[in-house]
Amino acid sequence: MRNLKIFLTLSISCIFLSSKDPGTINIWLIGDSTMAPKSVKAYPELGWGEGLADFVTKKTKVHNHAVNGRSSLSFINEGRWQAVYDSLQKGDYVIIQFGHNDEKTDTARHTEPFGSYQDNIRKFIDEARKKGAIPIVCSSIVRRHFDAEGNLKDTHGDYIVAAEQIARETKTPYVNMEALTRQLVSGLGPEKSKDIFLFTDTKQDSTHLNVAGAGIVAGLFVEEAKAQRLPIASIFKE
Repeated sequence: MRNLKIFLTLSISCIFLSSKDPGTINIWLIGDSTMAPKSVKAYPELGWGEGLADFVTKKTKVHNHAVNGRSSLSFINEGRWQAVYDSLQKGDYVIIQFGHNDEKTDTARHTEPFGSYQDNIRKFIDEARKKGAIPIVCSSIVRRHFDAEGNLKDTHGDYIVAAEQIARETKTPYVNMEALTRQLVSGLGPEKSKDIFLFTDTKQDSTHLNVAGAGIVAGLFVEEAKAQRLPIASIFKE
């Protein structure tokens, strides 16, 4: 009788497991403050990675590991990439966006665009693929820095070129977020573009997005993924 009960219990468990949802698809985000989640105190500041959650299907989970102030170098040296790597599963997506803080001059964060920066991006790509995950490289979003004539300045220099180059060399999907956001911000102009950045009574910030901006910029990523027919496009809502 005891063996019969065990058999029936195992049989029911197998039936239950076979009928369960096969599981969620994971998107892992690694990057800096323009992508990162924020504390309640930082409201209305928000990284575009948080906006991405509104575009995915119910079977998709977004894990936003982007952190304020991090470069590709410090993200690795602080063990943050290792934590993501240890959690990766086959079929997961890894969206990589660094550059803002790689430009900084301090030794803890600075990288050379065509040297250590590309080496770090290549590390993310190679190790993600080692786990069976699918990497996607993004360039940094544009800063809202207009010149006297109302034209957006180039504040990222060779890091944009370097990001595209390493993506091409490694045959990795590439989304040029700088170009997409440049078109958006240029179209809005110096005044209207304040509506998507962190402009409040106490803060004038032309680098970081507000809640509305996070959603809009996330939408640009989704639209481009669909336009390029990237595999990740299949997990975005119609």
